[in-house]
Amino acid sequence: MKAADDTLRRVFGHPEFRPGQRQVVERILAGESALAVFPTGGGKSLCYQLPALLMEGMTLVVSPLIALMKDQIDFLVGKGVKAARMDSSLTAEESRQVWDDLWQGRLKLLYVAPERFASERFLQRLRRAKLSLMVIDEAHCISEWGHNFRPDYMKLAEMSKQLQVERVLCLTATATPSVAADIRAAFNISDAAYVNTGFYRPNLTLYVTPCGEQERDGLLLERLKTRPRGATIVYVTLQKTAVQVADFLEASGIPAKAYHAGLDAGLRHEIQDGFMSDPEGVVVATIAFGMGIDKADIRYVYHLNPPKSLENYMQETGRAGRDGQPAICELLFCGEDVATLENFSYGDTPSLSSVEGMVRDLMKEGERFNLSMYTLSARHDIRLLVISTMLTYLELDGILASTGPLYNEYKFQPQRPPAAIFKKFDAARARFLENLFHQARKGSVWYTLDIGEAVTSLGESRERMVAALNYLEEQGDLTLKVAGLRHGYRFLKRPEDPMALAKTLHERFRESEARDIARIRQVMALAATPECIVRKVLSYFGEELTEDCGHCDRCLGVARTRKLRGELRGELRGEMRAKGKGLTEAEMRIVQKWVDTKHPALREPRQLARFFCGITSPASSKARLTKEPDFGGLAHRGFAEVARAAAACFQTSEGR
Repeated sequence: MKAADDTLRRVFGHPEFRPGQRQVVERILAGESALAVFPTGGGKSLCYQLPALLMEGMTLVVSPLIALMKDQIDFLVGKGVKAARMDSSLTAEESRQVWDDLWQGRLKLLYVAPERFASERFLQRLRRAKLSLMVIDEAHCISEWGHNFRPDYMKLAEMSKQLQVERVLCLTATATPSVAADIRAAFNISDAAYVNTGFYRPNLTLYVTPCGEQERDGLLLERLKTRPRGATIVYVTLQKTAVQVADFLEASGIPAKAYHAGLDAGLRHEIQDGFMSDPEGVVVATIAFGMGIDKADIRYVYHLNPPKSLENYMQETGRAGRDGQPAICELLFCGEDVATLENFSYGDTPSLSSVEGMVRDLMKEGERFNLSMYTLSARHDIRLLVISTMLTYLELDGILASTGPLYNEYKFQPQRPPAAIFKKFDAARARFLENLFHQARKGSVWYTLDIGEAVTSLGESRERMVAALNYLEEQGDLTLKVAGLRHGYRFLKRPEDPMALAKTLHERFRESEARDIARIRQVMALAATPECIVRKVLSYFGEELTEDCGHCDRCLGVARTRKLRGELRGELRGEMRAKGKGLTEAEMRIVQKWVDTKHPALREPRQLARFFCGITSPASSKARLTKEPDFGGLAHRGFAEVARAAAACFQTSEGR
């Protein structure tokens, strides 16, 4: 640790470690895997950047945040550290430089997204590197109990073993006790290597204000005008809401910018950079804003729409006051927003018949096969993420084993005459390359090679062909592009009852849906509680305060309208005002009209409910149903209610 202390001062410019950092760094340097649960802005990145400089080999950082990658790489390169990222935004020349640095062992840190492990070229090259440390940012995504479960993350534990990584560091700002247990079990992390610095932020004042839909914008404007100016994030659920609210604030004399994932990348960077440099900037944004942004002086975080979970609430409010100075976080809670949040959860759950159809397709395959997730998604009207999750479940259940990602099509552009390339090799290798080039279709600039056809025609292994093309790219002899991503699998065992398996898979998605709905209800409970807000949130994360915080609005005695709070409590008992009364006769006629059309993309109640609640699906998007006037026409009703009405209309249609 003497070398670590010296590096901390000399390279990073810090006189001492922040809470928890020393314990994590000690464990990593001792060769152990570790889990660090630090609040937003708690200094997680230093826990791997510093050890990376002291260890032999390379540190591989897995993060879903491209903005975070860019910022950290700029910082490290400025300190003379050889760091890089591999993502789709790189030019061909930049990618070649990264591969060359990896090949030559010059890289100390390489940042990648979890989806990068779906590239056979990436894995082939990575296996040649000495990996001293693998870092998994946003590690809560590993756990099914986490609020942002992602199937690509579930495979990282096995991937770390295949790559023979010496140690793993998992990082997150939001882990409940059950999620932390999942992470530790996946990576065999000991009690001593689990470092949780706590979630309590005494400089944050939390307000949760129940309000009506019509008064919400006015309340926000009042807050912005009457409170001292300061950097402000206003979080909303929908992209169109971000634009509407930003326009409203601008018209009311508050300079504000809308930020969401639908904006051009250049404009997003411009808005982000402007916010970073403005001590009084106001951004109205979806959750696409804020991840990885290192701005310490955010004074206000408002939720104009409720977050979808207490984890999201903790993460988003945690962006305020990271400089330790007082900051205010206020949730303007409107009960009418709940249906919109719930619809996001309902949208991912496939119908039982869709799951059964996919399982039937899999059962037709041979012992080894490959498939296109895009094709399965379109054929069975299941979202792509859900297809990926389903296949991951089958891997974890021991039914399938992944044989790796692969591409159908390789395109290459020679950087010198092919004859000059062949001359560099002995006769046998030159003949192999000549055959490979002849197998490809030559265009005006690019050669296009169907790998599957080449394997059959030439009688050579796929692995040898891919390795040869990768090598030629590394040597600067050609530029490569790949297309037609497929995923290879083999059966470990075939289920005795495929339809029983389909029902089990479907039930897992229903359970996940129920957990998401329960998380939304926990946010509602927070809005309705008369108790200390801080204690209630911290208790959810397994942290207990011995007494009330003394600085949330409940503790401060700020008056709340009893009527609104009572209505929220009623909603918690399932008595939501917009629900339970059933659709009107006019609404039922519209639903029946669409049932009677027998549209192929709306064959089941769940598909129809998605349509009326404004939730896209592969089938509805392909059929351009999102352009229909009725699309989203019943979003205010809530998914479960519309689905029941749709089922009744289908019964009526069948009975005719």
